[in-house]
Amino acid sequence: MADLVSFENQKIIPVDLEREVKKSFIDYSMSVITSRALPDVRDGLKPVHRRILYTMWEENLTPDKPFRKAATAVGDVLGRYHPHGDASVYDALVRLAQIFSLRHTLVDGHGNFGTIHGDPPAAYRYTEARMSKIAMEMLADIDKETVDMTPNYDNTRKEPSVLPSRFPNLLVNGSTGIAVGMATNIPPHNLGEVIGAAVCLLDNPEADLSDLMEHIHGPDFPTGAFIFGRSGIRAAYATGRGRVLVRAKAEIVENKGKTSIIVTEIPYMLKLDPLIEKIGHLIRDKVIEGVSALRDETSDRVGIRVVLDLKRDANAQVVLNNLYKQTELQNTFAINMLALVNGQPMTLNLHSLLDHYLTHQKEIITRRTQYELRKARERVHILEGLKIACDNIDEVIRIIRSSYNDAKQRLMERFNLSEIQGQAIVDMRLGRLQGLEIEKLQSEIDELYLKITDFEDILAKPERVASILREDLVALSDKFANKRRTEIIENEDEIDIEDLIDREDCVFTLTHLGYVKRQPQSVYKSQRRGGRGIAAQTIRDEDFIEELFIASTHDDVLFFTSKGRLFKKRGYNVPEASRTAKGVNLINLLPLEPGEKVTATIPVSDDEEFSCLFFVTKAGTVKRVSIDKFAN
Repeated sequence: MADLVSFENQKIIPVDLEREVKKSFIDYSMSVITSRALPDVRDGLKPVHRRILYTMWEENLTPDKPFRKAATAVGDVLGRYHPHGDASVYDALVRLAQIFSLRHTLVDGHGNFGTIHGDPPAAYRYTEARMSKIAMEMLADIDKETVDMTPNYDNTRKEPSVLPSRFPNLLVNGSTGIAVGMATNIPPHNLGEVIGAAVCLLDNPEADLSDLMEHIHGPDFPTGAFIFGRSGIRAAYATGRGRVLVRAKAEIVENKGKTSIIVTEIPYMLKLDPLIEKIGHLIRDKVIEGVSALRDETSDRVGIRVVLDLKRDANAQVVLNNLYKQTELQNTFAINMLALVNGQPMTLNLHSLLDHYLTHQKEIITRRTQYELRKARERVHILEGLKIACDNIDEVIRIIRSSYNDAKQRLMERFNLSEIQGQAIVDMRLGRLQGLEIEKLQSEIDELYLKITDFEDILAKPERVASILREDLVALSDKFANKRRTEIIENEDEIDIEDLIDREDCVFTLTHLGYVKRQPQSVYKSQRRGGRGIAAQTIRDEDFIEELFIASTHDDVLFFTSKGRLFKKRGYNVPEASRTAKGVNLINLLPLEPGEKVTATIPVSDDEEFSCLFFVTKAGTVKRVSIDKFAN
C-alpha cells in the first residue's frame, strides 16, 4: 500500500467512520428538510422560491416594469442568495410562472415556459420574466421591518427568513417536495374560499372543521377536473393526510349520428402527451375497444380538447369507464400537509395551518405599526425643532451667521435641541421660512400626532389588529379571487374517516419526557395470583410515566400545557404503539413551543356526563370552567 501523502506540520485526527457518516448524513438530512424541500407554513415558500421573489423585488422586476431576461433573475439569485445549480433556480422560477402548476402564478412569464403537453421550457437566455401582481402582495411592507432579515451564505447581504405573504399562499398555490424520510403534497385551493375560512377563524377562534369547510369546499386545481366525494377531503383537513379521487372532465357528444368522447380538463400535474400516447397504445392493443380515431385538438384558443371518435356499435359509457379505469384520466391525489413550523417539519390539519398563518399576519401588522409609529415620532421630533427655529428665526440666523463651524452645537445649547433637530435646522432651506410653509409645518405636526395616537391604540388593542387583518384579507379577496375551477361531486357510497376506525377502549400513557402512545385495553389482560406483571412500556432510566388513563379511539383528548394553552386530538390521532415501544414525542404531535410541556391530559367523551373542569394555578388561583367551552 502506498504511503500516505504528508505535509509539514500536519495533524491527523482519527475518527470513527460509522459515527462520522451518521453525523454527516443527519446534517445533510436536516439541510434538505429545512433549506430545500419543505415550505414554511407562514408564506408557503421553499427557500429558492423566496429568494427568487425577493431578488426580483430588489431589482424592481415589478408588474408595471418591462420584462427582463430570466437569465438576469437566475444569475442574481445564484450570486446573492442561492449558491446552487442554475438549472434548479430556473426550474423553480419556471414553475412559479406556469398557469397549469399554480392556482395564482407569482411570476409573469414571456416566452416558452413549458406546456401542459409536457414540453420543456426554453433556455433562460430566451425567456423573460417579472413578478405578477399578486406576487407583490407576498412582499408588501417588507421594507417596514415586518420580517426578520438573516445573513446570506457569504455574509455580504441580508435576506428575509420569511415573506410577509398577505394571502395564505401555502393553501392557495399548494406545494410539493420530497425531503429525506418525509415528503409534502399540498394541493392548490381557491383564494376566495381560503380567505373566507381565514376570516371565519379570525372572527371565531373556536370554529371547528365543519365551520371552516363551509368556506373551503376542497382543493381547486388550476387544470379543473372533478373531485369525487368529500371523505378524503375531510380526512386531509382533519388530520393533515388524505386521498382524493380526481377525474378528468369528459363528455359524450353525438353529432350527425357520430358519437365522440371529448376530454376538456385533466387531473392536476398530468402531462397531456404521455396520456394521449398511452391511450393510443391501449387502443392499438385492444385493451380499450370501440374507438375508431384519437385526435388532439388542444390549442391556446380552445384549451384542452382530446377527441375520441367511437365506432357505431360501441357503448360510449362503457368506453369512458374503461378509459377512467385504464388511464390517468382518473387518479388519486394523496394529500400530505407537511410544512415547517419554527423550523421543524410538522403535519398540520386545516385549522392549525390557518391558525399559524393568522398568527404570522398579526405579527406582520404589529411590526409594521411599530415601524410606522417610530418613523412618525422621529418625524415629529424633527418638525418640532424646525418649528422652534421658525418661531425664533432672527436669532437662529444670527447664530448661524456668527458661527464658524459650531452652529449646530450653539443652536442645541440655546434652544435645548437634540442633535437631530440641530442638524435639521442647519440643513433647512430658506424657502421653509415663508408663512405658508410654517402653516404646513404645523399642519403636518398635528396630522402626525393623530397618526401616533392611532398607532398606539392599534398596538394596545389586539382586536384592532384583527380588524385590520380582516379588512386586508377581504380587500385582497375582492381584488384577486376568481371562480372555482374544480367541481366536487358527491359520492353517496363514500365512507367518512371515523367510520373506518373501530371504536375501542385504549390505554393512553404519557411519560415525564413527553412520550405518548395508546394501546388496546386488551394488552393489560388479567394475570394469575403471584404473576410478575408484563412490561407496558420501555422507558429511559431518567424517564417515568406521569399520565395513564383509559379512553375510546373516538373520544377527544385535551392536552393542557405549561403556557396555558390547550390542544385537542381525537383518540385515534394518538399513534398506537406496541407494548415495548416508548411512543412518539409530543413535539411531533402538537405544535409545542421551546420549553413548553404538557401538564395535564383529560379525555372527554361525546356523551360526557360531568359538566365542568377545575383549574388550580401554582400561585393558588382556582376557577371552574364548563366543559362546553372546550368543545372546539
